[in-house]
Amino acid sequence: MIGVLLINLGTPDAPDAASVRRYLKEFLSDRRVVEIPQIIWQPILRGAVLTTRPAKSAEAYKLVWREDGSPLAAITRAQAMALKNAFGPGVLVDYAMRYGRPAIADGIAALMEKGCDRILLAPLYPQYCAATTATANDAAFTALAAMRAQPAIRTLPPYYADPVYIDALAASIREGLAALDFEPDALLASFHGMPERTRKLGDPYHDHCRETARLLEEALGRPIMTVFQSRFGRAKWLEPATDTTLAELPKRGVRSVALVCPGFSADCIETLEEIAIRGRETFLEAGGTAFAYIPCLNDSADGNEMLRVILARELAGWLPAT
Repeated sequence: MIGVLLINLGTPDAPDAASVRRYLKEFLSDRRVVEIPQIIWQPILRGAVLTTRPAKSAEAYKLVWREDGSPLAAITRAQAMALKNAFGPGVLVDYAMRYGRPAIADGIAALMEKGCDRILLAPLYPQYCAATTATANDAAFTALAAMRAQPAIRTLPPYYADPVYIDALAASIREGLAALDFEPDALLASFHGMPERTRKLGDPYHDHCRETARLLEEALGRPIMTVFQSRFGRAKWLEPATDTTLAELPKRGVRSVALVCPGFSADCIETLEEIAIRGRETFLEAGGTAFAYIPCLNDSADGNEMLRVILARELAGWLPAT
């Protein structure tokens, strides 16, 4: 049997302060996420951060929470269900979260219990970053390190420039723009930010984001403004910042914008609350007249087909020849 484990970032179990605190403690304790010496960072985390931030974040989660739970978890679950029979008999597809539940270790164990002796780990991050792709693989390898009998493992490479991914994104954006009742003066691609220091240390994330935006420009035949969101802490982050840019654009004569988030495989608090809600407020309060957020690929037909193609490519040699 072959297993495919879709992996995404993670989410609290519920939109309340206690659940968010547990989630943030795990997330922000990851040394790939916060690269400050733990002897310095842990007192800050357990003090100011986990004392004040959970309640505020819980209110943000409440704004986007769905009947079937967190958007990120619900969409990733739907993606796994859509791919359930995509690779023929003998291939099981499941999903896991790097932080929170279902955990990666539990996902691997469940696939093995069902007879999977070969597993493709598929972190759903188009652009590689040590704080996302690498830490997902780290968690899997840590689980494997405790096993005497291990399955054969493959990992999904970043797909930031894959033509199948670019084509699916471009089609989604065209559809989103065609549905608007206005023509945006500017199209923005907002990627999750990272500290500038990570770029200097050799992380390719920034270059991957820029290349995705460049290829989207070519596919759409129109300029795209690349920005970076979700700054945290006092360190210098990748620029230009999404929130600052949205506040400045009306002053430069840009009165209407459409915004996409090509670095996210599924809509989540960073896209639905930070961009679609707070980003809209920032832009309109600064003098903008029209704002549109175009959703991620999510579990759309084009998005699921894109995942099927790139996953099937990595399964080559394991699947029976056709």
